[in-house]
Amino acid sequence: MNKTRLFKKSLLAVTITTATLASQQALAAGFQLNAQSATGIGRAFAGDAVIADNASVMARNPAAMALFDKTELSLGFESITSMIEVKDATYTTLLVDANGNPVGFPPSQSNADYDDAGDTSIAPNIHLIVPVNDTFAWGINAYTNFGTKTEFSDDYVAGEYGGLTDVKSMNIGLAGSVRVNEQWSFGAGLDIIYGQGKLERSLASGTELLSADANGWGLGFNVGTVFELNENNRFGLAYHYSPNLQAKGDINYAGYTESNSAISDTLYMPLPDLLELSGYHRIEDTKFAVHYSVQYIGWSSFDKLEADKSGVLNNYDWQNGMHYAIGGTYYLNNDWTLRTGYMYDTSAQDELTSISVPDSDRQWFSAGFTYHLDSKSNIDFGFTYLMGKDVDVKETKALPTPTQGVYLATQVEATTHADAILLGLQYSRSF
Repeated sequence: MNKTRLFKKSLLAVTITTATLASQQALAAGFQLNAQSATGIGRAFAGDAVIADNASVMARNPAAMALFDKTELSLGFESITSMIEVKDATYTTLLVDANGNPVGFPPSQSNADYDDAGDTSIAPNIHLIVPVNDTFAWGINAYTNFGTKTEFSDDYVAGEYGGLTDVKSMNIGLAGSVRVNEQWSFGAGLDIIYGQGKLERSLASGTELLSADANGWGLGFNVGTVFELNENNRFGLAYHYSPNLQAKGDINYAGYTESNSAISDTLYMPLPDLLELSGYHRIEDTKFAVHYSVQYIGWSSFDKLEADKSGVLNNYDWQNGMHYAIGGTYYLNNDWTLRTGYMYDTSAQDELTSISVPDSDRQWFSAGFTYHLDSKSNIDFGFTYLMGKDVDVKETKALPTPTQGVYLATQVEATTHADAILLGLQYSRSF
């Protein structure tokens, strides 16, 4: 019974955590999503906490709302296509007793390669900034923090490590800003975060191990400041506090629970705090500007996954992350603005790796443009190719069998690689 209970907790930890982490494979290290705007995608989000070329800047720095003197609206969407490869993969099974000693047949090995476990998801966004006067402004927005889908086929040989993970989230924000003088502005806002995840895990034989739906809410906040050296040079600094997201759901263990029914529980999933410094500099008497960002992501807060009834389900040893981005904007003429950018994004994972949660240091290669329909409205397009690195993975599990005291020990060893393509389209208008 102790072994079975241990298995249940291990499987719950792996699958539910995968729900919260899966988005990282298509987007950024950890499960952070950078998809608040098409303009940001077009410059690898370099300078996005201070450029303020449309209302989406409030998602990165609420103080930047003070840079607008007219009501600004931006709405659009981003598509995220992940390309995940599991290669040089070996799946091993062995029957063992309660002490881990082999029972019966020798180990069996199978090829566990998988060409593409990724998928395409859509992340919409809307941002509105309303200046009240020369001093105050307020804004509201809604955008997706993370949203992606990872799916292995039902007959995948290492199904207990793959399966289906479908994750969506939405951030609803309300913020205000105040201009102190010609140089300094400050802002603050509240973030209401909703997350939803659907999970399926089963053996290649068709035996269902877990089916789960979980959703929940969290409340965070953000503060920021902008310093304007002059009209061509400015800096932005912003901090985002992220909550422990509470997710409630029913988990069906397909007969592995004592009551042979679903478990209802509340999971607490710690999210990382963010600190970002951005700069923007338009070169005098030219049509060119350079901009950059350095962001700190507090992934060390993700140390464990804990539930009300089940206690500590699993411990983690994630490391804090950084991203470094630099970009350029070329103001070609009154109709066209061109931009490009590069980002280096460090991995959140250290020793813990997974075929369904491939994480690595990543490079962003981005380009985009703005077409000005008239003096008050424009359309933005952004493109990013996100390139990851090969990561060695080794995972093991112990699964109960119908025979008392006998367990199925499984292991998958592989190399994972995850790339992604991000496309963004956005409409912005001044009123």
